[in-house]
Amino acid sequence: MTPQQNYPAAGSICGAVPKGNGMDLFTAIKGRRSVRKFRPDPIPAELLREILDAARWAPSWANTQCWELIVVSDPETKRKLGEAAPPGNPAHAALCQAPVVLAACARLEKAGYYKGKPATDKGDWYMFDVALFMHTLTLAAHARGLGSVHIGLFDARAAAEVLAVPQGVAVVELLPLGYPDGEPSPTSRKEVRDFVSYGTYGGR
Repeated sequence: MTPQQNYPAAGSICGAVPKGNGMDLFTAIKGRRSVRKFRPDPIPAELLREILDAARWAPSWANTQCWELIVVSDPETKRKLGEAAPPGNPAHAALCQAPVVLAACARLEKAGYYKGKPATDKGDWYMFDVALFMHTLTLAAHARGLGSVHIGLFDARAAAEVLAVPQGVAVVELLPLGYPDGEPSPTSRKEVRDFVSYGTYGGR
């Protein structure tokens, strides 16, 4: 692969890209932001179901789909989850403010395993698969006008206790979800040339 290679236009390989009510995929990718302030407006149940349905199409190791999701809307439970995140975390208030908090969990020893044993030197692959699932979810949410923020800095054991998560299942992240209160500014990104090599590491 070289930077000079030309690729077919989008839709020319498998037919035209169907048009729907959502935004273009590239617009969603480039426009998604981490939202930490939310309006109190509830999320319609049908809209939430649509977003969850989109997320389930994320790829996973051998299609094991190790992810499990807990939808939290009860204010007291959200408050307890907020206590599991350190006050210094800038997303701390969002756990209480957002109308919904999603707790992304993973069933252990499924992703990255073959015949009951780890199949790679990375061990359990659940972090990768849950990330794919949640990124798909956040893009779908953004395409429908909702904001979210990934929260990994929290006491996972405390959160698991609040949510009655059983043994063999890990709480991976908390994701406040709702209508943004304001529009966050875009953050800087590396240029492609700063992180892509060709042929070998560092190859230009």
